[in-house]
Amino acid sequence: MDALTLLKKDHDEVRKMLKDLDATSDRAIKTRQDLFARLKFSLTVHEQMEEAVLYPVLKEHAQTKEIVLEAYEEHDVVDTILGELEQTPVDDETWHAKLTVMRENLLHHIEEEEDEMFGQIRELFDKETLESLGEQMRTIKSQARAA
Repeated sequence: MDALTLLKKDHDEVRKMLKDLDATSDRAIKTRQDLFARLKFSLTVHEQMEEAVLYPVLKEHAQTKEIVLEAYEEHDVVDTILGELEQTPVDDETWHAKLTVMRENLLHHIEEEEDEMFGQIRELFDKETLESLGEQMRTIKSQARAA
């Protein structure tokens, strides 16, 4: 699986988890905790794949350097909100508001990657390179699941 297909699959899974989490109520404590744990794990691994494999090679190219620098910052914002969510009880009245802010940031990040960055990546790299990057990313994902 090439890098872009892998990332798109992850994005689709994150969108679904966000939708499912958004639909929960303050009383769905166990469901929220479980969904949030899955989302946090998925986002952490996804970030690791991008920051260890994809972003460094994109940062080397003038046409993608700026979008990559912005993507790193977007990761930092989401990580901050994730940390706040983790420290806030899921039945706290502010929890869902924090989730909404994180969801909006994540969806913006995903759209920017898919709408802008993916096209630039296709221009820069051939099929073999995309497959190689995807393989490196799958290795990171497999190691994280095995840990």
